[in-house]
Amino acid sequence: MNRRTLLQSAGVAAIVGLAGCIDGVQEHFGLQGIVPIEIHSEADRTYNLHLQAYDREADRRSYEQSIAVTPGESVKPPNLDKTEQSLRIARIDDNDEETEVREVSITSTTQVVKIQLSDDGLAVEVDHGDDAENETGVDGDENRTVDTGGNETDDGAAE
Repeated sequence: MNRRTLLQSAGVAAIVGLAGCIDGVQEHFGLQGIVPIEIHSEADRTYNLHLQAYDREADRRSYEQSIAVTPGESVKPPNLDKTEQSLRIARIDDNDEETEVREVSITSTTQVVKIQLSDDGLAVEVDHGDDAENETGVDGDENRTVDTGGNETDDGAAE
């Protein structure tokens, strides 16, 4: 056996041996990964969105973005960290008031967050991968939405 074959075999063996350690190394050094956010508008007008994420363990805000989405536009804001957190999406009206709020959970298995905007409302879908059940956004204020007149109404059920 020549030296080149021996070194090649040793390199392959080392890589195979370390392959099972990648998750442990990522966890040890805090390399959790990212969760992309995709926003698509089917609305006839521009809407403003405010996105906030709260880290559940540290009890602090971990993400905040304000985005204006024009009709027919698809937007990819900065990614979320793949950690245990709550994401709150609020649609903002022309008077800087929240007209519609959705809250979803982000976990280590979350693959992508999809936000669909229309003139009728705001829909949020969270893909937690193949093995987990996907989640849709629920009203952030205990099943209440705010109508355009600024009055709070009780929907009675989460959308």
